[in-house]
Amino acid sequence: MPLVAVLIATSTAGAEDALVSAVDAHLASHPDGLEAFSFDRTRYAGDLSSLPIGVFDSGIGGLTVLEALLTLDDFHNDTLTPGPDGRADFHDERFIYLGDQANMPYGNYAKAGRRDFLRELIFKDAIFLLGNRYREEGVIRHDKPPVKAIVIACNTATAYGLDDLRAAVNRWNLPVLVVGVVEAGARGVLETGHPGAIGVLATVGTCDSGVYPRTIQGTLGLAGRRVATITQQGSADLAAVIEGDPSRPATIAEQVAADVRCLVDSHRASQQGAEGNPLTTIVLGCTHFPLVEGEIDAAFAALREDPTLASCIAPVRHYVDPAQWTARQLFRELAAGKLRRRGEASPEARDRLFLSVAAPTSPAERLNADGSLRDAYKYSRQPGQFTEDTVVVPMTRRSLPESSRRLVSENLPTVWKRLDDR
Repeated sequence: MPLVAVLIATSTAGAEDALVSAVDAHLASHPDGLEAFSFDRTRYAGDLSSLPIGVFDSGIGGLTVLEALLTLDDFHNDTLTPGPDGRADFHDERFIYLGDQANMPYGNYAKAGRRDFLRELIFKDAIFLLGNRYREEGVIRHDKPPVKAIVIACNTATAYGLDDLRAAVNRWNLPVLVVGVVEAGARGVLETGHPGAIGVLATVGTCDSGVYPRTIQGTLGLAGRRVATITQQGSADLAAVIEGDPSRPATIAEQVAADVRCLVDSHRASQQGAEGNPLTTIVLGCTHFPLVEGEIDAAFAALREDPTLASCIAPVRHYVDPAQWTARQLFRELAAGKLRRRGEASPEARDRLFLSVAAPTSPAERLNADGSLRDAYKYSRQPGQFTEDTVVVPMTRRSLPESSRRLVSENLPTVWKRLDDR
């Protein structure tokens, strides 16, 4: 049955069921995994511990999560007990990373009324990691290994897709772990345990979903902690500005200052003149934002010089980077599932990093001058179309935009070393 027909036939069950049905129908039509957005389930048999770990985000921001995974040393590798042992906890593991840069930022899809298309993008990201298909120099290749775990290194994708993907791996009978950054970030808020109010800086989509307040309050409640004061600020532009999107003219410092000011103003308004509950813990609820933590803290410090705002901002702010907590959670889950790789991988089994770009056959009216998709096209798409308007290609130092290349080389040195110099 054509996918559009599947969508129509299942419309009485609701849009979400229709999307799931469309994805499953596409997979059932291509069981060999040779077509776009499909994978071969027969590859998921036997011991999966030697397979790599998959990580995806809407762009390069998720590389902060990959950096955390590559550098974490919070456990003894042999005994699994807490505490550093001088050896990276994921030293023996290999990673597959996908940055869906062609479709970013994910945070704006829900606001544009394209929530189900966002969910479809999240399915496609996961299916890429499960499959073996990508393009290199215009040639379709099928030599990417499957993955034993999927890390959703995107706060918005976790908010709108974590439940979908966990249900899907169960429905597809895959022994694959799925870990999202929001749950881990909430655990970080609990374990850091600073008094005062909590601020969440995230994308518009993440904030609109309410996932951080809901997950943080639930995590604190289960631990017997009182209800927290939480103020959110969603930025429609900061992630794109960090990536150097030419359609966003503001500098990083300008955009950060505007977003931090909005967060502080919202917090002050919510307090209705009361004092004594300043913003103390700041959750960096978008994977791009840890790249500019210094600028964010400087913006808070500058605002605190204003006497009318000083009582709303703690003199020392504590930042929760969900990437660090995601790395810890993944280590524990791999250990519990006996999926940790033992023994160093061969040089051929190296990390492999990918990003999406506009399809080379894209009509000119869909594209900006730099070859990226126009927002007008990007946010007008409907789910159920499994044609390739974007394609996945290897991420190399040279394939990154200049601004992204600079950010990665200066802020994520371990990832930078793993990037192919082509």
